[in-house]
Amino acid sequence: MLREHRGFFLGIALLGLALRICFLLYFPSVTDDSHVYLDLANNWLRHGTYGLTENDQIVPADTRLPGYPGFLAAVFWVTGGPKIGAVLGIQIALDLLTCFIITDLTRRTVRARGAPQLAFLFAALCPFLANYSTAVLTETLEIFFTALALDGAVAAIDRMETENGPSVWALWAGVGAAIAAAILLRPDGGILLGAVGLFLLAVIWKRRGVGGGRIVAAGALVAAIALAPLVPWTARNWRVLHQFQPLAPRYGTEPDEVTPRGFNRWVATWMADYVSVEEIYWNVPGAKIDVGKLPRRALDAARDRTMTLIADYNTAQQLTAVMDWHFDAVAWERIQARPLRYYVTLPAMRVADMWLRPRTELLPADPRWWEFNDDPRWSVVSVAFGVMNLALVAAALIALVWRRADLRYVGLLAGFVLLRTAFLGTIENPEPRYTLECYPVVMVLAAALLAAPSQSPRAD
Repeated sequence: MLREHRGFFLGIALLGLALRICFLLYFPSVTDDSHVYLDLANNWLRHGTYGLTENDQIVPADTRLPGYPGFLAAVFWVTGGPKIGAVLGIQIALDLLTCFIITDLTRRTVRARGAPQLAFLFAALCPFLANYSTAVLTETLEIFFTALALDGAVAAIDRMETENGPSVWALWAGVGAAIAAAILLRPDGGILLGAVGLFLLAVIWKRRGVGGGRIVAAGALVAAIALAPLVPWTARNWRVLHQFQPLAPRYGTEPDEVTPRGFNRWVATWMADYVSVEEIYWNVPGAKIDVGKLPRRALDAARDRTMTLIADYNTAQQLTAVMDWHFDAVAWERIQARPLRYYVTLPAMRVADMWLRPRTELLPADPRWWEFNDDPRWSVVSVAFGVMNLALVAAALIALVWRRADLRYVGLLAGFVLLRTAFLGTIENPEPRYTLECYPVVMVLAAALLAAPSQSPRAD
């Protein structure tokens, strides 16, 4: 296919490269999370200690899994110093390689003619993926290994239909290695393992157990390889930090840092959009809570107690254990008053916000884009990004209904997206970047909708 359409793929790849270079030149991003990763990488490389710098001392930590700090340390070791440009250059290359993997995944799973080319076009020119390739964050690598694992799983299942040689098991081992890398980058990378495992169980059930032994063996191999790197990591945390931690703390806290669970539970009783993450969630403790920026639903129950508590916090700008206990008490009072909202409505609203809002969080655009108080250029960018994102997601959903006959292994692809979406409904801070790992699947499905229909009426 690449040979037959050499001009198309070369031209689109060059346009994709140009897009990423533009983001690199004008909007490279080093966030607060980036500084944590960089500190871990530098201390690991220079001092042999996986830890964070506190008061000019290196304190061992498990706040982040070692995948991305290890990647940074490797780049710094090769380049002879902490060269951010080299890191971003490699991420751009990996992001473009991801576009080819998405193309191959489309070729294997969509019967419609021209779908692989469309998927490559979407991936290469997607500003959301391009933007994150120039940020010192895990997203680009996580998306790469997610696409690789899904593509490898589909290839392995296809090959099991015709052979049982070493190449089949090498493919399954590769799937396990890709999932292992995804887990080492972010704890939620384990959702990939769950999606592959559930799909293999579905295959066994569909085939009424025929060939079930081989499929079980394949699943066991994938799981063993995917989870193997967590053994030394868990042992290290037990030996160095004296705690059982096979992944990383949910809130990225340091070993001696207290998690403000009461405050987080209170936030979860009203937060539904990314704006509140920027304006409230990330600023506590250390900055005042602006009551004017709270949505009305944050004060529709236990109002007086909430206002008093916020006033006390704003005076100290520190979240003490007593304050956190009071936030927790207010949170439970609000939950009892509106249980359906807390357990159903708000999680659904947060998921919708993560999927549908304009993906401009790494750009200078105003997160309150719908108020149109921003510079007109950034308002246009926000609306354009929002429309592009909505079009991709809508096309993917429509393809699942109208082009089902042209899709193969839709259970694996849709299952991964559903599992990840369900997981995202359990967190209180709706950051749009958390859905980016699903976009290889979104682009495959969107390409299936817009490509020429196949003649086959059957779907796998």
